[in-house]
Amino acid sequence: MPDIEMAAIPAGAVTLHDARRSARRTVELEPFEIGVFAVTEEALAELLGVPAAHARRPAVDVSWQRAIRLCNALSEWEGLDPAYSVDGEAVRWFVDSDGYRLPTEAEWEFACRAGSAKPQYGPLADVAWTEADGVGHPSDVGGKMPNLFGLFDTLGNAWEWCWDLLDPARYGDYRVFRGGGFDDPAWSVRASTRRGGGPRMHHDDVGMRLARGAFDGDGAAQGWSAAADEENALVDGPVPFGWTPLR
Repeated sequence: MPDIEMAAIPAGAVTLHDARRSARRTVELEPFEIGVFAVTEEALAELLGVPAAHARRPAVDVSWQRAIRLCNALSEWEGLDPAYSVDGEAVRWFVDSDGYRLPTEAEWEFACRAGSAKPQYGPLADVAWTEADGVGHPSDVGGKMPNLFGLFDTLGNAWEWCWDLLDPARYGDYRVFRGGGFDDPAWSVRASTRRGGGPRMHHDDVGMRLARGAFDGDGAAQGWSAAADEENALVDGPVPFGWTPLR
């Protein structure tokens, strides 16, 4: 069974920035758990029953849809209730499930910041693998300094999928990934930077970090709600600077 080390994250609040609407919202979070490291090639290989080429590197080239299925597979392996139901392209999150899942955007940013209000939780050279390091692939997890929650590589090395839609009015079913990658310039590797891709897209610098936590509610938890997704899909507006138009 893959050895997944989880960290307990306390309750707290985080302010998220919606660049397209020039709006900010503060999310109150309940306690949850999140992976100390991104899911590694070794953990993924053990789950799939295949060898790992680079055991301690973060697993990349993982689509959002595959990440969802991997969360469910790990939950079933450990005898937990799966967090998701999957019906073709349609995925539903059971917010009261104790199984493994992807973090919400609010959870991810709160965990990444670890109490810091700055764009990075420490000097990038010390905490993140970026373009400045001149590497051509993700590096082994844990090679830089952790944040104050004890999490490694939440900035740099590999982007990490979140549960949330990127911007349903402009990007349809695109899902968010956060954190920056090994080939990104330092100016873009920030706790608040949002990017995303289609749920079946995969990239050589995008992986995943596991979360856990069950909550009361129906279709709403930890800064996300299905109702808000439906409402946001109806709101149109200009594309923010730096965002790629949907093709």
